[in-house]
Amino acid sequence: MTTYTALPLPPAAHKELCTTDDAGRPAEPFTAREDGAPQDAVGALLRCCLRDARPGERIALVAYAPLRRWAAATGAAPGAYDEQGPVFVHAGPCGGPDAAGGRYPAVRAGALRVLRRYNAQGQITGGRYLEVPGDAAAAFDAALGEAFADPETALVHVRAVEYGCFQFEVRRR
Repeated sequence: MTTYTALPLPPAAHKELCTTDDAGRPAEPFTAREDGAPQDAVGALLRCCLRDARPGERIALVAYAPLRRWAAATGAAPGAYDEQGPVFVHAGPCGGPDAAGGRYPAVRAGALRVLRRYNAQGQITGGRYLEVPGDAAAAFDAALGEAFADPETALVHVRAVEYGCFQFEVRRR
């Protein structure tokens, strides 16, 4: 069985977002607290390291345009498919994903996800809804296998259904 790798924000993008986000706003770091002040962020997925925010960590909620950044690196022109949305990141340097964290983040059983497929031009070519089962890794492997069975699929974005938030990206190997 083929396995896939969830990709966090590229380190250069993370560094830039800690200063100015993709909407042109300055980052506003805060400390994640158990009481939800200034906002409910403990347990939120940090896209820089693909793990949940812990109490006491300095984090920021920033606008991120993953397809725009991928397109700039590849020469694609996604046009209207370019989206930006809110993501949590560490407010400073981050060591990236922890190898012990598992292949797919934020995949508690019952979570609702959509996998959006994009071609090399950055256009959406399909999508798939996934209610995460108990064996999340097997379900994601199968759904990503379906997505990459289409030779036009260059990358897949996994998003939360409830808010549309970008979770992680998987690229064709």
